[in-house]
Amino acid sequence: MRVKAVISYDGSAFFGFQRQKSTKQTVTSAIEQALRSLKIDSEITGSGRTDRGVHATGQVIHFDLPPYWSDLERLRLNLNRKLQAIAIKHIAKVDDHFHARFSAKKRLYRYVFKTLPPSVFERNYISYYQPFDRTVLQEALDCFVGEHDFRYFHKTGSDTHTTIRRIYLAKYREENNYHFIYFEANGFLRSQVRMMIESAMECARGTMQISALKEQLAGIKKHNHRLAPPEGLYLAKILY
Repeated sequence: MRVKAVISYDGSAFFGFQRQKSTKQTVTSAIEQALRSLKIDSEITGSGRTDRGVHATGQVIHFDLPPYWSDLERLRLNLNRKLQAIAIKHIAKVDDHFHARFSAKKRLYRYVFKTLPPSVFERNYISYYQPFDRTVLQEALDCFVGEHDFRYFHKTGSDTHTTIRRIYLAKYREENNYHFIYFEANGFLRSQVRMMIESAMECARGTMQISALKEQLAGIKKHNHRLAPPEGLYLAKILY
């Protein structure tokens, strides 16, 4: 039986989502270890990878269960007792053809930052930027909306056959001295969101021109390769 689980996790506790040969301190390895302790040998598949330090409030995974694990709420509770810095929010039975990554239609990321240094309690969960021009930030974000070839907006190692992605939403808002950037797309390349945020913030702080951002987006010249700090980034929702 195939199941779909919605999970959240504290990315500061892990070296990223994907399993790695050099460490077991990844989200995938932690969940698979918990599953094996319950005699479930299935590997998990996620809707997408997140970098070291990046969090999730709505990551989706799928895995297969032996037939005797029919009580999914009991399974959720048992897994949550064994997991640290990861919470299984929901588990539901799905069709055997469901795939957490390939069945996804849209993905939403949220970025949170302040223009004052975060407190010691916020440090792992909120990023910091110096004061910026909000109008220019939204102008920069608007450049990303639509279908583009993001070959100059990702780190190497992306597991994909194309660098073309469609951005449906790129929006900034501010509330109670916290600043938020939202990106919704049909998919993202490795570190693409962090590179787009850093490029937009450089425009908003006057260290990069909108024209340069457009040149990079058009594949003419790469002006920025830096990434936004990971602490403020959250994989917020997957739509199917």
